[in-house]
Amino acid sequence: MEWKEERTIEANIETVWNLFREENMLVIMPKVIENEPVHIEEGGVGSKYRQKYQEGKRVETYIVETVGYEDTDEKKFKQLNFTLAKAFDITFSFTLEKVTESTTRFIYEGNNRGVNFVGRAFMKLGSKKNNQKVVNDFKDRVEEEALKEEART
Repeated sequence: MEWKEERTIEANIETVWNLFREENMLVIMPKVIENEPVHIEEGGVGSKYRQKYQEGKRVETYIVETVGYEDTDEKKFKQLNFTLAKAFDITFSFTLEKVTESTTRFIYEGNNRGVNFVGRAFMKLGSKKNNQKVVNDFKDRVEEEALKEEART
């Protein structure tokens, strides 16, 4: 499964970028219940975090690695990778581009692939409609939280 979605958010690029800081991940990813640093690299790339993800009563723990990072006045980028349940390799990124002082283009893209028989079978059985809903819900949450932050400032 691959996705690349884009949305314009009526908020300053720094306001939106703040949501993607490690300490704010739980705000935009409510099923992530823990995000603890394991190894921090200057400049971001190579940093690792232990995340716990809860789906119903089940909790999965995995290590997320920052594999891409850029932070300039005009563009922000963070790319993360992790393996979930020894079955899925997930890579995704957030790109923010400054359109105006109060408008940001948010690009959310990534891929999720099965790494073993179970993972590949599950991916084939997965609903594209449900996957699209997950992506749309995430974009909605980022926009909603950015607008809340923008209203506070």
